Parts: sequence; C-alpha cells; structure tokens
Amino acid sequence: MSSSLPEPVLRALREGFPPDFLTQEPGELAEYGRDWTRVYAPAPSGVVFPRSTEEVARLLALCHAHHVAVVPSGGRTGLAAGAVAAKGELVLSLRRMTRMEPVDVLGQTVRVQAGAITEAVHQHCAPLGLTWPVDFASKGSSTVGGNIATNAGGVKVIRYGLTRQWVLGLQVVTADGQVLELNGALEKNNTGLDLRQLFVGSEGTLGVITEATLKLTRLPGSLDVLLLAVPDVAGVLRVFREARQTSLTLSAYEFFTDACLARVERHRRFRQPFEARSGCYVLMEVEGAAPDVLEGFLASLFERGLVTDGTLAQSPSQASELWAYRESISESLSATGLPHKNDIALPIACLEAFCGELSRVFTERYPGWEICLFGHIGDGNLHVNVMKPEDMAKEDFFAHTKAADHTMFELVRRYRGSISAEHGIGLLKRDYLSYSRAPAELALLRALKTTLDPHHILNPGKVLD
Repeated sequence: MSSSLPEPVLRALREGFPPDFLTQEPGELAEYGRDWTRVYAPAPSGVVFPRSTEEVARLLALCHAHHVAVVPSGGRTGLAAGAVAAKGELVLSLRRMTRMEPVDVLGQTVRVQAGAITEAVHQHCAPLGLTWPVDFASKGSSTVGGNIATNAGGVKVIRYGLTRQWVLGLQVVTADGQVLELNGALEKNNTGLDLRQLFVGSEGTLGVITEATLKLTRLPGSLDVLLLAVPDVAGVLRVFREARQTSLTLSAYEFFTDACLARVERHRRFRQPFEARSGCYVLMEVEGAAPDVLEGFLASLFERGLVTDGTLAQSPSQASELWAYRESISESLSATGLPHKNDIALPIACLEAFCGELSRVFTERYPGWEICLFGHIGDGNLHVNVMKPEDMAKEDFFAHTKAADHTMFELVRRYRGSISAEHGIGLLKRDYLSYSRAPAELALLRALKTTLDPHHILNPGKVLD
C-alpha cells in the first residue's frame, strides 16, 4: 500500500465530501497519527473527520476499492499503539461524531455516536440517576467507540465488569462500506451468533464502530474511599483477602508501589499522604457500607498489623484527592521518564504466587532498575512499568526490556494468564500474542480477519501480523 493517497482517492475525498473532511496539514498528521504510546513516529497520508455513519460508509467503500489502508481513531488514549498510523495510512477520526440521544429511562439505555467522550456520557445520564459504569483515568478524553473497540477495563471492573457487558447494540461499518445494525436495544436476542461481540475488542481490525446503544445502571449510593499503607505486594493481597471475606461491596480495589507515588509527587506536586513512606498503598472504594461495619473492618486491619497507616475520606473532595494519587500514575510516569509498559492479567487466586516469581524475574533482569508496579488487584490486573535509566540510550533500553518480556510472558502463560489485561494488542504486543492464544485460535482470528476485510485495509498490522 502506498504511503500517499492515490490521485483518484484524493480527488474523490475533495469533491465528494465536505471541504473540512480531509486534512493533510503536518501538525494534524502528527497529532492524529499517534496515541499515548509515543513509540512509533506518526506518518499518516491524511486525516478524515466524518460526521455521520453515511460518510464513514462511503469513505470505506472508496478505500476498499482502491486498497487504501485506514486507521480508526478515537480519543487516542490507548497504550498498545493500536491507533498509530506509521506507514502512510489514512486516519479515520471519529472526533466529530459526538451526538448523544435522549436517555431511555424505562429501558435504561442510551444511543450515542462513537466519538462521544466517556465522561460526557456520564454527565448526560447522571441527572436521571443513571450511569454507564465504564470508568478509568482517561474518561475525560477517551471515546465510547475506542472503549468498545478495545473492550476497555478500568477501575470499576471488580464491581461492574468490562465494557462488553454494557453494550447492547452496535452500528458498524465493514471494510467494504456495508452498514450493520447489531442487536439494537434488545436485552434478549437468541437468534444465533452474537455478531455484536465480534467487534467488541477487535481494535478496529474488523469494522468501524459508528454508534452504540449502551446499557445503563443506577448511580451508586454512598461511596467511601480509603487509602491504606501496607508493607509490600503480599500485604496488598492480604488486605484484599480480608475485604472479600466481609459483607462490604467493593466498587474498586487498586494498589500502587511507593515508586509510583514518588513519580506522582514529582510530577503533580502532591504532598505525601502519610508521615512515613511505605512499600505499597491500597486505594479502596466501598459502596453503601454501614458505618459500623466499615469501622470494624478498619479497626481489625490495624489491630492485626495488616496496615501501617490509613485515611478515610470525609468528603467528596477528599475522596477525589485520594483517587488522584492513583489516577495520576500513568501520566506521571510518562512525564518524568520513559516507561516500558506491560499490562498483564492473572487468575486472582494465583496473584500472590505469581508476584513472588515476578519479583525474582525483576531481580535477575533489572538489577538496580526502577520498577513501578500498580494495578486493579480486584480483577487480577497488574501494570508493570520499567523506567528507562537516564544514562541508557532509548534503543538499548527497549532491546533489554523486549528480551525480558519473553521471560515474563512465559511466566504469565504458566499461570494461565493474559499478556494484555485491558490495553489490547495493537502493535506493541502483536509479536507476543502466542503466549496467550493457541495456534488454532490464531488461525481462526486470521480467517475472520480475511473474511471481513479481504484486502486487509482496516488497521493493518495491528493484533495480527
């Protein structure tokens, strides 16, 4: 495929679409050709901004006919290089497709265009006492289409599950420009294979999601937010085990190491939350807890020495301050250094044993290197960040970490885990996919790709080689 747009395509884009549909301005190409990974240099041939499904369908039919590669683009908050256009692809940005229809209060659904911002959906539904319970640090810039295309996780998975569980219907445009309406607003539809779920988590490689009917739930009741200091990762897991054995309803159970906290303090100028530093910190959110039950739980943790310090937010503003320590980590790591990121998942029952072995891998592979570990312990998701030493060249750093990844992913496979818990595969994890998927599965994935996208124009090179 050419690194520049064929003349017939360029002419059709200029004559058959609105004047502001296409841009080839260098600054916009650089901005829309990348995501948060910053590993690959952006080099798209152009960026298009449709306002409707009809425009997306005409565009893809045109690109299919001329074998022009297309990279779908949402909020570009991904961390697997899934929205990178580095080889002359045409970027299809959904940023102008932000319409949100009135909320169906009786059915507890809302239909939105794929470019709608996650937080905007929350704000759209909140006055009616409803919410789309997909929540993460990037909610202010991530889009619904991107969330669905990557089956995004986030901080509330322990309570509500993944994005795919909150999508009732999809409108999808296939590679050749056909528009599919999948399931609509139906809660029940037992008419064969659920094609809607085929596109959830497909990372834009099988079709372009243009609209979605989202399933809503009631806004949660009272929420208590706690920040606890524990000595190490084993301590994080001990407190989690204790919380699971109570009647408390956990809506989030997050942790981060002191190395993460130090980076947040440096970048955001936050004050240290406790007088003494600790190896790890737990951020716990509890829904609808009776005060005596919560107080009894906390007292028990202190009495048995399971936590060394802690604080319970006394107001919504204090709760937001505690959450900010956790939600500022990814931004702070990137702002204060160059992290090599991994996003892995393990069966919850295996977390303690896995973390012990992972520590030994770090000692062998990264002696003296800074490891920033955080994650959603409540759903078995660990974010492993190795920070580049200041005196090491970027190329040498990635060569070392790439070699070490094989060791870690072999460990993940042994524990029947996943090499990508919520960030997807994109370009960064493509070469490691066999650690989580068997050869027969990979063959089926390739067959599906060829069936739905015979010219391989949709997000080429992502997920599968």
